[in-house]
Amino acid sequence: MSKYTTFDERMEIENMLAKNFSFGEIASWLNKDRSTISREVKNHSLIEKTGYSSISFNCCKNRLDCSKMHVCNICSRQSAKNCRTCSKCNDNCSDFEEEVCITRLKPPYVCNGCDEKSRCTLVKTMYRATDAHKLAKSKISQSRRGILTTEQELNRLNELVTPLILQGNSLHQIYVNNVDSLMCSEKTLYNYIDNCFFDARNIDLPRKVRYRPRKKKQEFKVDRGCYVNRTYELYQKYLENYPSKNPVQMDTVIGSIGGKTLLTIHFPNTSFMLAFLRNNNTSQSVIDVFDYLYSTLGKKLFEKTFPIILTDRGSEFSNPSAIERASSGIHRTNVYFCDPNAPFQKGAIEVNHELIRRILPKGTSFDNLTQSQIDLMMCHINSYRRKKLGNKSPFEAFEFYYGNELFDKLDYNPIPANSVMLTPKLLKR
Repeated sequence: MSKYTTFDERMEIENMLAKNFSFGEIASWLNKDRSTISREVKNHSLIEKTGYSSISFNCCKNRLDCSKMHVCNICSRQSAKNCRTCSKCNDNCSDFEEEVCITRLKPPYVCNGCDEKSRCTLVKTMYRATDAHKLAKSKISQSRRGILTTEQELNRLNELVTPLILQGNSLHQIYVNNVDSLMCSEKTLYNYIDNCFFDARNIDLPRKVRYRPRKKKQEFKVDRGCYVNRTYELYQKYLENYPSKNPVQMDTVIGSIGGKTLLTIHFPNTSFMLAFLRNNNTSQSVIDVFDYLYSTLGKKLFEKTFPIILTDRGSEFSNPSAIERASSGIHRTNVYFCDPNAPFQKGAIEVNHELIRRILPKGTSFDNLTQSQIDLMMCHINSYRRKKLGNKSPFEAFEFYYGNELFDKLDYNPIPANSVMLTPKLLKR
């Protein structure tokens, strides 16, 4: 009997979810384990952003009382009463705050059986048998294609690993010394060499050719407990205990796949943002940025500016202890993580990324950019006045809270209001 869920079984799951059956009841009916049904629904449900009837999608907390008009300044719908009826409202409004339905956060995690589904304009999670079956088949096919990485990433690993092997280093030694740059397990490196993806071969590993393969536990690039004592709940308690400390949010902006990326650091209370160009999206590159900031700003200014950092659970942030402590061992900041699949917990930085995407649209390669160009882009973005700041710019708000010493250290300079440019032309001049 096949261990895979069939299309007929998925049809039964969809029908029973619409009738508000629990995972246990569905599992009993299909003669499967409850966890099997739970994983099936979680892994193969789709996110839908839809409204109803003539009402557009809108998941803003203020949507019912909002009377804003002409938020994006480029809308051709001049006859519209206000912007809340437009499907692009959430993408362009600076006061947008997402409302998340609690139904999606508890079993059965989908909206199939919700009575309000036909009158809801929030983000919905739907389980549909046809889409779930296609998605499952796609995952099975993808898992059988072999190596799941890009040519650029293989070249990067080859340039790092092969010279060290030829110097007589073992793969274990290379892995331990470069764990934050490799971003893969030790076993993966052995597999790449076995499949001749590197210039180094098994013959270059003296002990490898003398022993039979041995069974061993999978090794990980960092401590698996890196999220322990760094949860979002503890982050909120920290802010309650130290209300005078201003939090900082951190994230990554991706260019082309396998190319250079940006590390963004955002100050929600001022909308001020820093950005740093990284050659690879690795945890070591993030650590290098904070080492640079610590050495440039000095201990006192760094600790005042970055007392607590909130980020997501991306693999590039998987070594928080190295971010928290300087190379000398001095504790310099505190790192906490959002809950899984909860980017709205750091929504301020996500919204501010839209300004970066005006200049660097999605899919744009960062490979030909320099840090000086990124600094120029951020100076323009931070000079852009915000209504929520009382029509002040992030530069002005940040100076009020922190002073201007950071501007001098990082060579950030405000741009005159009428000279601010937020289009791709900025970096082509």
